[in-house]
Amino acid sequence: MTVHERNISASIDPVKLDRLAEVAIKVGLNLQAGQDLLLTAPSAALPLVRKIAEHAYKAGAGLVTPFFSDEAVTLARYRFGHDESFDRAAGWLYEGMAKAFAANTARLAIVGDNPMLLAGEDPAKVSRASKANSIAYQPALERIVGFDINWNIIAYPSAAWAKQVFPDDEEDVAVAKLADAIFAASRVDNDNPIEAWNKHNATLRSRTEWLNGQRFSALKYSGPGTDLTIGLADGHEWEGGASTAKNGVICNANIPTEEVFTTPHARRVNGHVVSTKPLSYQGSLIDGISVKFEEGRIVEAKAARGEEVLNKVLDTDEGARRLGEVALVPHSSPISKSGLLFFNTLFDENAACHIALGQCYSKCFINGDKLTPEQIAAQGGNKSFIHIDWMIGSGKLDIDGVHADGRSVPVFRKGEWA
Repeated sequence: MTVHERNISASIDPVKLDRLAEVAIKVGLNLQAGQDLLLTAPSAALPLVRKIAEHAYKAGAGLVTPFFSDEAVTLARYRFGHDESFDRAAGWLYEGMAKAFAANTARLAIVGDNPMLLAGEDPAKVSRASKANSIAYQPALERIVGFDINWNIIAYPSAAWAKQVFPDDEEDVAVAKLADAIFAASRVDNDNPIEAWNKHNATLRSRTEWLNGQRFSALKYSGPGTDLTIGLADGHEWEGGASTAKNGVICNANIPTEEVFTTPHARRVNGHVVSTKPLSYQGSLIDGISVKFEEGRIVEAKAARGEEVLNKVLDTDEGARRLGEVALVPHSSPISKSGLLFFNTLFDENAACHIALGQCYSKCFINGDKLTPEQIAAQGGNKSFIHIDWMIGSGKLDIDGVHADGRSVPVFRKGEWA
């Protein structure tokens, strides 16, 4: 860590950073005694990684193994790498990760890279590298989307990210502001964050129980630029907040989280919908998204900004034009109230109702841990190399739950739970 990086990290409240690390281990992962931990993080997040290691070993971790990424190394590839480099990925690494997950190793990811890092690079190369990485990552990703093990994602306020969110502030001020926003959204800005998470999880659980009791066959969305019907997968199950992985550990996969979510039917989505917030995707900002669905598939796609990148994403594979997740988030969520655009899906998706293109989660089915991939597909689950959330909620969005017999029940009115 350089002197400059140490000075910048001094802008971050050490008490709250320690609380975030503790919450990641005790609430996010619920790390078990003797369980190994595999951790990925940007190099700037070293102060948080060290705190996480402390709390992991205090909780009885077997072995904590961190892997770091570095923005300068990433940019070196795009500026000096040979063309064939962009069709390669570290498959050996992901195979090793898959082997670790199969042995019940927990997974923790820290996000914090500059969200616009690749904005000036060749979109074709970015797309090729992303596709190669997505394909190579499949052995490990399948263990995660299948919820085989307890996993968690949290965030660290790197200077490059902070300057994207607060471009008019000096670097140290921007970092302090982003840190405070992360701590507030992650519920560690109080003296008892674990109790705060227990209460929040109870609220999310009450919403999932109501939705699961309704057994809607579809959701009908109405709002400015949006007239969309999303059929729900056969045997779908709503999830939100803390849930149980296949290894029996109760964990919170995302910190922060405000959503309840389930699996849409990949072949029963019809109508049109517009985005209500920009999507930051691998260094590109995609804004003003407008798409049309027919029988589950996107047949028209436009964007006011980043349309070329959007279309490359949609062409990743057959499943990229179909939905793998639908999530409900009230417009009054704390992240929405902050008024900030984080340029990071972990946060921005928790500011508004959203949908996700691509891979579905098998845990969002009744007895999903016992279903084969073929059974999941037959019930409407989507398969893809990608899973990309984008926001469609606002204070003007109405959502109705539709029963199989056509009866309609208000779910959201003007962006809030009805």
